[in-house]
Amino acid sequence: MRTTELGVGGASLYQMPKVVDMRGNLTVGELGGDFPFKPERYFIVFDVPSEELRGEHAHRVCEQFLICVRGSCHALLDDGTSRREVVLNRPDLGLHMPAMIWGTQYRYTRDAVLLVFASRSYEATDYIRTYDEFRQEIERTSS
Repeated sequence: MRTTELGVGGASLYQMPKVVDMRGNLTVGELGGDFPFKPERYFIVFDVPSEELRGEHAHRVCEQFLICVRGSCHALLDDGTSRREVVLNRPDLGLHMPAMIWGTQYRYTRDAVLLVFASRSYEATDYIRTYDEFRQEIERTSS
């Protein structure tokens, strides 16, 4: 599996293994070895109107791994210093978002299905829901 560092808070793209077969292609990832963390939960985002934004928050501790298994969407990553946009448009391309990255997903195609693996169970206190609070937390932890 090939990874590409994105230069935003330790985020990286993963080129997942792809098996091409005349009967149909597949991509695979071993949860215990190919992921940068052991997933504790997953969720699927679908039927998103193209003009809507999803995400728009950061996590204090939780890491996420995003795969657009159908269609495409754009992801904007921001670590408070650097920003980077990534297009997720193949089921063999995964995006690792470590904790403390402000993440926004947008420009979903009508058929987009985004699979997200999370390193932790849902905890409301782990969410940073405003960009101002995110910036304050970065400044507080870096000083």
